[in-house]
Amino acid sequence: MVSPDRSQTATRLLRSSASHSYDPEVEIDWDAPLLPDAYFVPERRSSLYGTELWEGLSAEQRRTLTRHEVASIAGLGVWFETILMQLLLREYYKQDPTTPHAQYALTEVADECRHSVMFGRMIKKLECPVYRVGAFDDGLGKWLAATATGPRMYAAILIAEEILDSLQREAAADETVQPLVRMVSRIHVIEEARHVRYAREELARKVRAAGRKRLAYDRMVIARAAYLTGRRLIAPEVYRSVGIEPEVGVRAARANPHHRETMRWAAEKVVAYLRELDLIGGPGLALWRRSGLLSS
Repeated sequence: MVSPDRSQTATRLLRSSASHSYDPEVEIDWDAPLLPDAYFVPERRSSLYGTELWEGLSAEQRRTLTRHEVASIAGLGVWFETILMQLLLREYYKQDPTTPHAQYALTEVADECRHSVMFGRMIKKLECPVYRVGAFDDGLGKWLAATATGPRMYAAILIAEEILDSLQREAAADETVQPLVRMVSRIHVIEEARHVRYAREELARKVRAAGRKRLAYDRMVIARAAYLTGRRLIAPEVYRSVGIEPEVGVRAARANPHHRETMRWAAEKVVAYLRELDLIGGPGLALWRRSGLLSS
C-alpha cells in the first residue's frame, strides 16, 4: 500500500482539528434530564435483543440494560484511550517537536483527554458503575502502554476505535436513543475520524518497515487485542442491572445471532483493513475467531 507523506497528512489533520474540535463541557447540556422512554443504544444492538431473556424483561428493564451497556462501552473506551495517550506521548518523546507529525500526535492526545472526560461524565450522569477489564487484561494494557511500538501499537488501538466508531455513528443518527448519548457519539465520531485516518496511514507505514519475524509476533498481540475488545465490549457485570447473573447473560449474548451479527458488522471495516495488511492470520487466528469479530 502507498500512503501519503506523513507530514502532508498531519498538516491536513491539524487544520481539521482547528476547524472541527469540540469542548464537551460547552457543547453538551449535562444538566438536561434523561428522557424516560428512550434507549441508550439502538434497541436491536442490545446484546440480549431477540433472546428469551430479552422477552422476559419489561420495557423499563430493557432500557436499563442498554444504559449499562453504553456505560460498559464508554468504560472500555476510556481504558483504550488512556493506553493510546501513553503510546502517543512515548512516540512524541522521540520526535522533532517542530514537525507537523509530532504536533498532530499531541493534538490527538488533547482530543483523547477531552473524550475520556466526556465518557467519564456520561457514565456518572447515567448513574452506572465504571465497568473495568479484569486483572489479566489490566496487566496486558499496562504492558502495551509501556512497550508497544510499530504495527501492534497502531493496530490494537485501531480495532477499538473503529468498532466504537461504527456503533456510535449509528447511535448518533437514531432518534430512539437518548439525546445525551447521541451528542456524545456525534462529538466522538467527528474527532475520531481524524484519529482513524492517522492510525491507518501510520500502520501501513509500520507494516512496510517491519520484517517477517516482527510481523508474526505483532499478529499475536493484535489478535489478543481483538479478543479483548470482542469479549469485553459488554462487561458481564451489566446483566446484574436487570437481575440476570453475569454468566447467564454472557452465555445468552454469545449465542445470540443478533449480537453476533452486531459485533461482526461493527468490526467489518477494521477487519478488512487488517486483512489487507496481512495482520490477521497464523496462531492468532484462533483468538480472532473466539473474539466474535470475524465474518468468516
